[in-house]
Amino acid sequence: MKPVLGTCYYPEHWPEEIWVEDARRMAELGLTWVRIGEFAWSRIEPSEGKFDWEWLDRAVDVLANAGLKIIMGTPTATPPKWILNKHPDMIALDEKGIPRGFGSRRHYCFSHQGYRRECVRIVEKMAERYGSHPAVQSWQTDNEYGCHDTTISYSQSAREEFRNWLSQKYQSPDALNKAWGNVFWSMEYSEFSDVDLPNLTVTEPNPSHVMDFRRFASDQLVSFNKLQADVIRKYSDAPLVHNYMGKTTDFDHFDVGADLDIASWDSYPIGFLEMISSENDDFKAEYLQQGDPDFQAFHHDLYRSVGNGRLWVMEQQPGPVNWASYNPSPLDGMVRLWSLEAIAHGAESVNYFRWRQAPFAQEQMHAGLLRPDSVEARGMIEARQVKADLTDIGEVTQLQAPVALIFDYPSQWATDTQPQGANFYYFNLVYQAYQVLRSLGVDVDVISKEQDLDGYKIAIVPSLFTLDDAFKARLNNFDGAVLAGPRFNSKTADFQIPANLAPDIDHLDLKVSRLETLREGIQRDLLTGGYAHSWIEELETSEIVLERTSDGNAVLVQKDNWYYLGAWLDEDAYKRIISSILESAGVSYEELPRGVRKRETKEHTFVWNYSTQSHEYRGQTIASTDVIWFKK
Repeated sequence: MKPVLGTCYYPEHWPEEIWVEDARRMAELGLTWVRIGEFAWSRIEPSEGKFDWEWLDRAVDVLANAGLKIIMGTPTATPPKWILNKHPDMIALDEKGIPRGFGSRRHYCFSHQGYRRECVRIVEKMAERYGSHPAVQSWQTDNEYGCHDTTISYSQSAREEFRNWLSQKYQSPDALNKAWGNVFWSMEYSEFSDVDLPNLTVTEPNPSHVMDFRRFASDQLVSFNKLQADVIRKYSDAPLVHNYMGKTTDFDHFDVGADLDIASWDSYPIGFLEMISSENDDFKAEYLQQGDPDFQAFHHDLYRSVGNGRLWVMEQQPGPVNWASYNPSPLDGMVRLWSLEAIAHGAESVNYFRWRQAPFAQEQMHAGLLRPDSVEARGMIEARQVKADLTDIGEVTQLQAPVALIFDYPSQWATDTQPQGANFYYFNLVYQAYQVLRSLGVDVDVISKEQDLDGYKIAIVPSLFTLDDAFKARLNNFDGAVLAGPRFNSKTADFQIPANLAPDIDHLDLKVSRLETLREGIQRDLLTGGYAHSWIEELETSEIVLERTSDGNAVLVQKDNWYYLGAWLDEDAYKRIISSILESAGVSYEELPRGVRKRETKEHTFVWNYSTQSHEYRGQTIASTDVIWFKK
């Protein structure tokens, strides 16, 4: 695969007389892809049934005449006001029942059947018109599902559809009552129509009720996306893509990806570090203008799996953004580094958001490749350098990593539902494993529990909510090392404690007899160094104990190729354990300098430096914010 570059363009934002010059400059820069259309519904259909396609036709032709390929976005993330006037109950309600109304974007509930029909109608009109256009070579469904906490809605539409979903799953109220344990607190239902949404209760709602609602909300989003995908496929053979977000876990991305051809995501390293990172203030200060050295790579590896091996970056940060609490400028070189890092992790295309900075509305402070006056911004200079780099790099072919890290969206919903400790967060536990492996120079594939384990030497499965029979069989047949836990298989699919207690692994004599959660700053020291924190299990076992706390509690247990970790460990202790498992599995590793990361592909070894200090690697100096590669 030879990677390419692209950008996001909004011809409806600019005078038509500059479109040709914009397209010429895009082509001169060496861009291949241009995404358009995803927010343009009010210009395409200014009032119900009255369409204005001519401006979009001309924009498509201008871009096509410059030799550019088009990603056509469906505009369903931004329904115009007339649609809301027609369907005033289509908006989502938050957990407190407050409407999430018009005035920005994503103001709709996935369960509203009237809005779904409007979406099918506009998508069909677009697909009919552009499905066979030779320049329209990809389609994006909607935009950033889940952004602004919009997956979950507590509207009347959601309540009606949730009741339908429950009736199909359980068939009878008695079956639902048994699965949820509704005898507790006299919560039993006699009709599905009695079931309400799990909000506005006096104290916490039944966790089984909440977990099913989370499954339902994800399924609604999946079916919404499938509606669009099915319509587009009637008119176009071009690949379908959606642009996911960072650390967004409200819906199952693997389920959405099953109806698409490519997974893409929107990469904003500095904004994410400021707004959604769980790292401490010292870490954020250290990487203020670079972003977290592992956050982008984790999502590249995750979304490559969601896309069945096909990954794009649909929006790459080119400069300061507008939406974080504080918005530093990237250090010179970082836009290039982020772009080449994505390519090293399999991105077929890196598309910069956006072509020109808008002088109006909510994103007017968000940098583009061009300033509002059309002068080149720093991002444009670095994009030109990336284009030259790609000529030297040539083909980039992914290799299977030695380690599979299992990421499971329902496990995040489960720990959201019943965290037990305020500082227990599933994503962070999985992410710690990824960070430690990357700091040791080990490549990782982030996969679902449905994906094949053949060819991996190690499988790491942190905090899997429920071990279903199919995945249990795959793990039992896996001849590599398995590191499971903590909080592994701790609940049944109905959100009840297993009869045999966790982790209920067939061939291990091991039970979690009790557990405790600790507040920030409280820890249990390990005999061999480091400590356990946040989540600590008391393990009953006759298996080999490799690690104990200073008070004698077993923490790490081994039998044959299986390892069970019964606590959340600090980075040093976790790194010690991972290093030992790597050695026993025959996986080579190396301690990389702080902020330096690497990636092996078939043709190259890529190395990049997120730190503000120069470092040596294989006898070569890597300057701050620099990227080097060794051809094999």
